[in-house]
Amino acid sequence: MTTTNTEDDNSGANPRFADALRELGLAELVGRTRRFPDATRTAAEAAAAIGCELSEICKSLIFAADGIPVLVLMDGASRVDLELVRQELGVEKVTRAKADVVRETTGYAIGGVPPFGHRTKTRVLADRSLLAHDVVWAAAGNPHAVFPMEPKELVAYAGATLVDVREQIS
Repeated sequence: MTTTNTEDDNSGANPRFADALRELGLAELVGRTRRFPDATRTAAEAAAAIGCELSEICKSLIFAADGIPVLVLMDGASRVDLELVRQELGVEKVTRAKADVVRETTGYAIGGVPPFGHRTKTRVLADRSLLAHDVVWAAAGNPHAVFPMEPKELVAYAGATLVDVREQIS
């Protein structure tokens, strides 16, 4: 039986995401979710609010690979190299998904997309850069809330394939 989260429980997590955590046996993360009065839509805003390094933020980014949504998990200090994603997936073209596709695919708005607990199952790629940290912070289903998780655990729960798709700065 699913217990529906309400705004009254003060966790800050989106109710649908809180339910997904409980269903995955991760109910303790609901209580560890941190809510901020100001939106943390960007990795920089989230890192500043938490007081952590930018690279300790896990961005959940939706792309369209030949029109099919794919989730890429990337550290907050890095950018995704679309050509590396294209090669990894063996597709013709990779573009950023439009906001309506992100919401339709995940059930969440851009700036609050968590790494798992989505409306539909999508292919997930996780950049190895996330593994450089003991803990990373990811969106909890809305732009005001984040939760901490060990990166290997996050990758496992997201069903992600570890890849190297980080843009290299020359």
